Amino acid sequence: MENKYTEAVLPNGIRLIHRRKQGEIAHLVLMVETGTRDELPHENGLAHFVEHTIFKGTQNRKAYHILSCLDNVGGDLNAFTTKEETCIQASFLKQHYKRALDLFADIAFRSIFPENELEKEKEVVLDEINSYLDSPSDEIYDLFEEVVFKGHPLSRNILGTSELVKSFHRQDILDFMAHNYSTDQMVLATVGDISFKELEKLAMSCFGNQPAHIINRKRETFKGYKAEKRIERRNNHLSHCIIGNVAPEFCSPLKMPIVMLNNVLGGPAMSSRLGLNIREKYGFAYTIESQYTAYSDVGLINVYMAVDPDSLEKSIELVHKELNKLCTQKLGTLQLHHAKQQLIGQVALSYESGMNELLSATRSLMMGEEIEYMDDIIRKVEAVTTDDILEVANRVFDKGRLSQIVFNGN
Repeated sequence: MENKYTEAVLPNGIRLIHRRKQGEIAHLVLMVETGTRDELPHENGLAHFVEHTIFKGTQNRKAYHILSCLDNVGGDLNAFTTKEETCIQASFLKQHYKRALDLFADIAFRSIFPENELEKEKEVVLDEINSYLDSPSDEIYDLFEEVVFKGHPLSRNILGTSELVKSFHRQDILDFMAHNYSTDQMVLATVGDISFKELEKLAMSCFGNQPAHIINRKRETFKGYKAEKRIERRNNHLSHCIIGNVAPEFCSPLKMPIVMLNNVLGGPAMSSRLGLNIREKYGFAYTIESQYTAYSDVGLINVYMAVDPDSLEKSIELVHKELNKLCTQKLGTLQLHHAKQQLIGQVALSYESGMNELLSATRSLMMGEEIEYMDDIIRKVEAVTTDDILEVANRVFDKGRLSQIVFNGN
């Protein structure tokens, strides 16, 4: 069927998934289950540095030819690193599947990491680190994860530190990839107007000759969370505050209730409770939002706000008031209906982008979940009850388990 993903496994263990979709644009993803949490302490920032330098030359192409390969036919090539994955992604006209697949295989398996290019790219990454340090809204999120996951690999900043980035060399990259880039932990995923038979043939010609490289790596499970409060002085006009707790993991049966809880509290809609009851009612916060992040073995939920220093204490008090309401008062029937319709609409809008849909499907497969289609998501949303939301609210918003970080402004 055109609207379902077809799956196969290449001889080397790389999983291939594809959904045929009519249209001129195709999307391609190569995701590897390797991220910041897989680094050793002296490697912090190396997963991200690999993502940057993997484009700096291969056995077949110079950096310019890598970057222009899809650019020259109007395509888009990008990459990103998370705590748990590294991903190369591209969008292009459907007639360029062979070009894109050949490029991906070349980047992933034949990059040479020339030392002169590594030195130049270090400067780019150092600028990226400094830009984050110049942004208190970014810095406070990183510090929050450092505090919540203290002593665990998940606590590490994705970018690493300036000192460690400066120390990286070509052999460090090769060793890291040898220890972490396993072919059976790679997913090659695509959405576009090509038959699976033709795609599989192209994937075999580009990726099939790559030898299997299987690693029996076991990640350290997170446990032992303790709430912590921290206040730091910053030379900013605004004060920044983040309040939160650990939460259910990616595959938890509680994931959908907590997604809906987060949406009601401070999700992207302007009518969220934090938006209406703090920003709109009092005009305190320029930015106020909540966020739920799901990892393979743990999740994180938090409220972030940027406020005038004079309004900080009152704003924190109001946030706790909203959290307490969610713990003590069930949503009404109409409130629950609106929350469900809002979430379904947001997911549907997100899935209009073939790339967003593809990244979601790829990550689900990598996490060991079945790929969710829109019908599946709607069923799960509709199944959520007010009791479910009350249960997860009491689990994650218990005041004694909330960590809090404040950057006090002037």
